[in-house]
This record gives sequence, structure tokens and C-alpha cells, in this order.
Amino acid sequence: MGAQWKAKHKDLAANARGRIFGKLSKDLMVAARNGADPDMNPRLRLVVEQAKKVSMPRDTIERAIKKGAGLLGDPVHFERVTYEGFAPHRVPLIVECLTDNVNRTVSEIRVLFRKGQLGAAGSVAWDFDHLGMIEASPVNAESDAELAAIEAGAQDFEAAEDGASLFLTDPADLDLVCRALPNFGFTVLSAKIGYKSKTPVSLGEAEMAEVEAFLDAIDGQDDVQNVYVGLAG
Repeated sequence: MGAQWKAKHKDLAANARGRIFGKLSKDLMVAARNGADPDMNPRLRLVVEQAKKVSMPRDTIERAIKKGAGLLGDPVHFERVTYEGFAPHRVPLIVECLTDNVNRTVSEIRVLFRKGQLGAAGSVAWDFDHLGMIEASPVNAESDAELAAIEAGAQDFEAAEDGASLFLTDPADLDLVCRALPNFGFTVLSAKIGYKSKTPVSLGEAEMAEVEAFLDAIDGQDDVQNVYVGLAG
């Protein structure tokens, strides 16, 4: 959980699925600014693969790419904004947003942080590593995550959910490692550049429930793309 917050059971709700598609559409539009051809645009290729993994319709993917590349008129412009602060019980977090209205976004984020503490830039970033993060599942029982990490050029790896592994890379090596992992027995499920806590906080059950409710509210804000939290477990 020290890497990226994922709300429990959110993938089961239809409205949450729509939120996931909405976030991916923004990522596709931003990535497509550097070209609409995934073969020539590594960042776009990674987002397209991620969209396919969650069964995002092909026409939705193509429309988002064309919008971002300016092929359907004026391109849509989103600004990337990052907020830092603390959830209840001094749990550090970094919130990444893509917005077409910064004033609206910061106003709504401030309201959501009332039960925590919104900090200045750099207030918690020092306690996170900025990394490429690749979630990949083994093809079979012979797949060795440690060997794959070494051979593919990852910096490290750790266990993820449902038997998958999280491979950690230098941000500049994300695409190269993604391309290499299938050669060493792993199927890439998702890939992105994000933040991983250096010193995650451990909480009791009651405190954890309070923090989870806070994080669910943050993640539900329309402009929020990713929430990275320093929470153990």
C-alpha cells in the first residue's frame, strides 16, 4: 500500500469503473500530445496497454488519443498538479491531478483535506522515492521474479496482489523493463511512474478505517489521477 492507494472493492462498482475509464482517458489525451502512434510514443503505448487490461472500449481509447493529439479540432489541455500532505494520524500522501481548471481543483482538494493536513510542495515528497512501477504476473510456476528483475533491468521487486510482482525501476527505464519482462516469464498488467514511501506508517484497525475513508474521498474527486500513501500493510 506504500506505493499507490487502491480503494477496496472499487473495481466491483459500475460508477467506479466509469471513474477508471475517465482517468485513463485523461492519461491517453496527455500522452497523445507527443504523437498519436503508440509504436512511436512509449508513454502512450503504456497507457493504451493499461486501458486494454481493464477492458476499456477500443473506440473510447481511439477517441481519447485523437482528442489529445488535436485530430478532432483543438486539443484538450490538462495541467498536471501535485498536492502533498497528511491523512489523519499523520499518514503522508501525494495526490496527482490532471485538471483543466486549477482553481476549481485546489478549492475542492482543500475541502477534502480538512480531516487531514494539506502541506506545501516538498513537505512529504522527501519521504517518497520517485520510481517506475510495473505490476506483472508470472506466466507459470517456473517464473522467477528475482531473476526477471535482474535480467530485465529493474532496480528491485516486491510481492503484489493475487500472486503478481511489483517491479521497481528508474523512471527513465520504465518502457525498457516493460518490454523485457515478457522474455523472462512475466505478463505486464500495468505500468506507470509514481511514488513509493520510504517509511510507511503502521496503524491499528480503528485508525486504519478512518484513514481509508479519507483516502476514498480523495480518490473519488474527479481530477485526481493517483494517490500515493505512506501506509504499511
